[in-house]
Amino acid sequence: MGLWDKITGEFIDVIEWTDDSDDIMVYRFERFGNEIKYGARLTVREGQAAVFVNEGKLADVFQPGMYQLETSNVPILSTLKGWKHGFESPFKAEIYFFNTLQFTDLKWGTKNPIMLRDKEFGQLRLRAFGTYAIRIKEPVKVLREIVGTDGEFTTVEITNQLRNLIVSRFATVIAESEIPILDLAANYDDLGVFVTSKIAAEFAEYGLDATKLLVENISLPPEVEQALDRRTSMGVVGNLRNYAAFQAAEAMQAAAENPGGSASAGVGMGIGFAMSQKLGETLSTSPTDEKPPPIPDSAAPYYVAVDGEQTGPFDVDTLKSQISSGRLIRDSLVWTQGMENWARAGTVDSLAHLFQDIPPPLPQA
Repeated sequence: MGLWDKITGEFIDVIEWTDDSDDIMVYRFERFGNEIKYGARLTVREGQAAVFVNEGKLADVFQPGMYQLETSNVPILSTLKGWKHGFESPFKAEIYFFNTLQFTDLKWGTKNPIMLRDKEFGQLRLRAFGTYAIRIKEPVKVLREIVGTDGEFTTVEITNQLRNLIVSRFATVIAESEIPILDLAANYDDLGVFVTSKIAAEFAEYGLDATKLLVENISLPPEVEQALDRRTSMGVVGNLRNYAAFQAAEAMQAAAENPGGSASAGVGMGIGFAMSQKLGETLSTSPTDEKPPPIPDSAAPYYVAVDGEQTGPFDVDTLKSQISSGRLIRDSLVWTQGMENWARAGTVDSLAHLFQDIPPPLPQA
């Protein structure tokens, strides 16, 4: 600053910082020779904090409000200066303004793929990116740890270090979670919460507060995504045999519609014949790997005669239980719908197999 700045500085008694940018975290108020007039007015707006530094030593911290800089309002600085009875002449001190609002939409992402093991696909490499938000929580710690003597500290100067912390903790969280690859998209919110809790303590060491972290995308290498697309396509096609028959029919129709003159008519007919033969083989071949579903158990319930009384009806599971307990034996009389008369259980075809594990009665001595 020149002589004119010094002269005009003597008449300026308002210290404030107004800024419309969205990336300045800390700003050092510039005065000629760092001289501040006794009785000057300090204005700290909402979303700001101000810190006085004298000869490299942290002094007073001011929260939002308007202050008249006198001995009573700067007790630490007054002690450092040795002013016991007040002062009238200008005093020297650096004033740093801190923006305590949230800094949002900061980017993070993996420079290199993250290696992990998936239960379904084996070893995979993942990339991820997203955004996060921070705010200054402890201005004094921020000044000591990362700002130093920087007159204008922006988010760009710290985001690289913060991004490295986020990526490192994200890799740990996603590996420990063991979430299947195909289920990651459904857990973006939970992953963001877990990573935020992991990085909170390390951000606090810089005097910062990690307010929120969002996972926007987790992607696989292109070749793996192509393989997954082919696998998805197979699922959409469904029955490959029917699909092959459909493709053969389409090709045969295309060949018939484009004979290409008399020279290629024979070739077209040959291709058409070959395709029709192949189509016939495809349609006539019985599938060997397709099995009908099991026949549902629709056995009718049975009535059982016990001591001359009709009991039931009982389903097959109940009859099995009665056989195991000895209540139902081969000679027990049973009847179900469709039978003309009561018959011994051991002679009924649909019940005879239930007695296979039951030994027959002992022969008479």
